[in-house]
Amino acid sequence: MNTIITIGREFGSGGRELGRRLAEELKIAYYDSEIVSEISKRTQLSENYVKQILEKQPVPLMPITIGHSFYHVPHPLLESNRAIYNEQTKLINELSEKSDCVLVGRCADYIVRDKHPFRIFVYADMESKLRRCREKGDEAEGLSDKELIRKIKNIDKDRAQYYEFFTGRDWHDKLNYDLCINTTNTVIKDIVPILARMFRA
Repeated sequence: MNTIITIGREFGSGGRELGRRLAEELKIAYYDSEIVSEISKRTQLSENYVKQILEKQPVPLMPITIGHSFYHVPHPLLESNRAIYNEQTKLINELSEKSDCVLVGRCADYIVRDKHPFRIFVYADMESKLRRCREKGDEAEGLSDKELIRKIKNIDKDRAQYYEFFTGRDWHDKLNYDLCINTTNTVIKDIVPILARMFRA
C-alpha cells in the first residue's frame, strides 16, 4: 500500500510549506493547488470559483446536520458544492492510488481514511501566523494587524465548518490526527528532516 500523508493546517501555520518540503525530502508526489486545477478541468468551472467553494461551509447559515441528512428542497448552491466535493473525493482517491504522496487540506484525511494515511495537523499561535502571513506578502498586503487577524480567523472558521459539514467531525479534534505539530516560533525547513525520518524507518 502507498504511503499517504495528509496535512490539515490552520491558515498561516506553515502547513502548506511543511507538506511541500516533506514531499521533496521524501521524493514523493505533492498535491495541493493541483487538486483545484484538476477539479476545474473536470467540472468545467473556473479555478477561482472552485477555490472559493473548497474549504467553506457549502451554504451560509445552513445547519451542519444537513450535510448528513435528506434535504427535501434542492438548493442550487448546495448541489454545486456537493458536485465539487464528489469530484474532489474521486480525484483524491485516484491520486492516493497512483503513488506515495502528500495531500494538503480538502478533507483528505477523511476521504482516504480506509487507506490508513498518516494524518498531520499543523497549528500555531496568532503571533506566528501574523508573521508568516507578513513574510508571504500577498495574503497580508494592505491589511492592518487587526484586519489580518480577522482574515485568519475567518479562513480557519470556514475550513472548520467545511470539514465538519462533509465529515461530521470536529476539525480541531486531536483524535482525527496521528500527529499535531505546533509551528509557533519554528523554522519549518529545520523540522522537516526530523519528521521525514518517521517515514524512512
